[in-house]
Amino acid sequence: MTQMTVKCEIKDISLAEQGKKNIEWAFKDMPVLTRIMERFKKEQPFKGLRLTACVHVTKETAALCVAMQAGGADAVLAASNPLSTQDDVAAALVKYWNMPVYAIAGEDSDTYHRHVQMALDHKPHLIIDDGCDLVATVHKERQDLLENIIGSTEETTTGIIRLEAMEKQGRLKFPALGVNSSLTKHLYDNRYGTGQSVMDGFLRAANILLAGKTFVTCGYGWCGRGVATRARGMGANVIVTEVDPLKALEAAMDGFRVMPIARAAREGDIFLTVTGDKNVIDVEHIMNMKDGAFLANSGHFDVEVNVNGLRKHVVEYKNVRPNFDEWKLDNGKSVYVLAEGRLSNLVCAEGHPASVMDMSFANQALGIEFILKNKGKLENKLYTLPKSVDEEIARIKLDSMGIEIDTLTDEQQEYLNSWTSGT
Repeated sequence: MTQMTVKCEIKDISLAEQGKKNIEWAFKDMPVLTRIMERFKKEQPFKGLRLTACVHVTKETAALCVAMQAGGADAVLAASNPLSTQDDVAAALVKYWNMPVYAIAGEDSDTYHRHVQMALDHKPHLIIDDGCDLVATVHKERQDLLENIIGSTEETTTGIIRLEAMEKQGRLKFPALGVNSSLTKHLYDNRYGTGQSVMDGFLRAANILLAGKTFVTCGYGWCGRGVATRARGMGANVIVTEVDPLKALEAAMDGFRVMPIARAAREGDIFLTVTGDKNVIDVEHIMNMKDGAFLANSGHFDVEVNVNGLRKHVVEYKNVRPNFDEWKLDNGKSVYVLAEGRLSNLVCAEGHPASVMDMSFANQALGIEFILKNKGKLENKLYTLPKSVDEEIARIKLDSMGIEIDTLTDEQQEYLNSWTSGT
């Protein structure tokens, strides 16, 4: 662990040069965020304000933090997951951008929670969250900070579920914006980003052929849709498990087999959870799986596969490859567990490609600006960015891809806005 003049806790400052190269590489494939950053540099919307971010410390999230800093924010960063940190990126932010960072790949849970507290010691006016740990900690343990906080943004489905619960119970004490609700976030990040990065993580960790295997996707939200589609594209026979009848029906209409997890447990070779809930794959399911089944999760927290409950049935742990372990069970079978049940696409690989996160983090940057511009006007509720912002992000992205689209004529616009015209 390295400690420096810039207050931080990182693994090794000597990794900074490679981290800088990776952040610069990410920016090259993030034209929307880059355009927003250029405006922020001129306008300085966050000058004099303290920003605390709790996100996966990757080259892409580093680009977001750099963009916010360029807009005048006094930014601090902590990891939103103990295993997802890219140590070279953390070092680069400290050395080249003088940004306090509290993140070490592989840190234990106590260190993780201490880092969250250290990031909150920054006394933020604005919060960027991924999983709602910052916001939840403020409300549970650091209520002294509430008077300074203007609002927060939330990146992921899991965090939005927590914010919705807080709002419903009347516990949310400042406005929050659910970035994951924006179309240019969940339609692309969750479907294309998760779909690709899950496959990337699984293949890096296990390096097995997917073709011909039975791949069980637990959850058919946008992440599940992406995972199931990519698995089928690589030749796997895909089963979907769901609790939502509408999503289950959609999965069936998309050509996937749909069944309860208890049945799927007996048929599957590879299992992947993307639900945002806990114990989706429980101990009884795992004990009924084939010998040599693979278990992975890409939901935010490590509770979707009940690995902690399974431990009482483990007679031997064996590390096979990085982030890939064999757990021998007391029923004579073995299961292969990726990333200890944590986010496999970020632990076993590098998360989503920069071109996808470009739109997600454009939403984050504009979301923080929206919260600030509407200071004093918003209730203590969960909001979504206006559709016009979503559309502008999409337009910039299309332009960067060299894609042109049509524009409505005045006649067409009038027709769409009229109720009197018909056949």
